[in-house]
Amino acid sequence: MTEVRRLVIRGLVQGVGFRYAMAAQARLLGLTGWVRNRRDGTVEAMIAGAAEPVAAMLAWSHGGPAGASVEHVMVEIGSGEFTSFDQLPTA
Repeated sequence: MTEVRRLVIRGLVQGVGFRYAMAAQARLLGLTGWVRNRRDGTVEAMIAGAAEPVAAMLAWSHGGPAGASVEHVMVEIGSGEFTSFDQLPTA
């Protein structure tokens, strides 16, 4: 069964390779979806996959890559079907 979650990550998360690292981690875990910067300084992501890898990605997102300083991760039920994990342009 596929779970889909939407994340909004706040803190020092832009300019530190967060999107690149999240995409690499998601692919490693076999997840699909996307990640993008937002103009308000947050990072937004939609992740989809089996429960265990989704939980692992949620745990990873609370720390992120070296250089990031995550203050808060908002998680809600997401929607959509994805075939890969992509980095999208800033929204």
